[in-house]
Amino acid sequence: MRGGPRARRCAVLELSEEVGEALASGRPVVALESTIIAHGLPRPRNLQVAQELEAAVREEGAVPATVAVLDGRPLVGLSKAELERVANDASVRKLSHRDLPLARATGASGATTVSATALLAARAGLRVFATGGLGGVHRDWVQTQDESADLELLARTRITVVCAGVKSLLDVPATLQRLETLGVAVAGFGTDRFPGFYVTDSGSPVDWTLHTPAQVAEVMRAQDDLAAPDSALIVGNPVPEAEQLDPAVHARALAAALTACAEEGITGQAVTPFLLGRFVRETDGASLEANLAAVRGNVRLAARIAVSWSRR
Repeated sequence: MRGGPRARRCAVLELSEEVGEALASGRPVVALESTIIAHGLPRPRNLQVAQELEAAVREEGAVPATVAVLDGRPLVGLSKAELERVANDASVRKLSHRDLPLARATGASGATTVSATALLAARAGLRVFATGGLGGVHRDWVQTQDESADLELLARTRITVVCAGVKSLLDVPATLQRLETLGVAVAGFGTDRFPGFYVTDSGSPVDWTLHTPAQVAEVMRAQDDLAAPDSALIVGNPVPEAEQLDPAVHARALAAALTACAEEGITGQAVTPFLLGRFVRETDGASLEANLAAVRGNVRLAARIAVSWSRR
């Protein structure tokens, strides 16, 4: 695995033996976030999914590196016991990149969001990261100025993020505009439409389409060759149409969830988990299955990209 000329190792990072050996020998590695394990799925399914995703990475020829912070220790690659702790310990916090110094200094434990995972993975020398959906600009931005920390962090972090777009609870066109302003490259994988997380098409186009993992890896190499500013490459991988949430159901569930959020006065970091929870209830669990289908596809694609990236 090539870290690139700008990769900077963080002295306090702890890499699992498997991840450390893979990086040292140039084998492909894929970063996985841990928030979906600790906060995104019910127990015990969360642990089952975490194990399934790591297995999928291995099946595609790469090494999984699930990221988390335990007792103040930033970990890139978890042992079986550590993965079980993230899944089962109710005291595990949700950590954005801004929270990492606080967690480190206080000895706290937390699951990493997209921004925290991307930062720690990049510091470890990883270049490929798979997740479900990115955070973005919230629909009521004009009133709240609420924007995910993911966007600014990705604007200054050299990593390729495979995702199913941004969460459809957000303002997708505004998020794409913000990514453009920040200089973050966005491409659809096999599509000229930006994915809609639960649904295949968000309704917004993308300017670039990439068709193979090898082509994605070539873009990553071009980033380094051009000495371009450190920023991420977002690869939007749509959930297959056969596994997407029915668009009509999606529209009804989204309207109901947004109304409930406003009526209950939910704000800040609580908004996304509240809306996601309402989505699951409004769709009788169908949204969760679409989410998992997207994550599975993203993980396998990320592994194939990492394999292509390691061939140099």
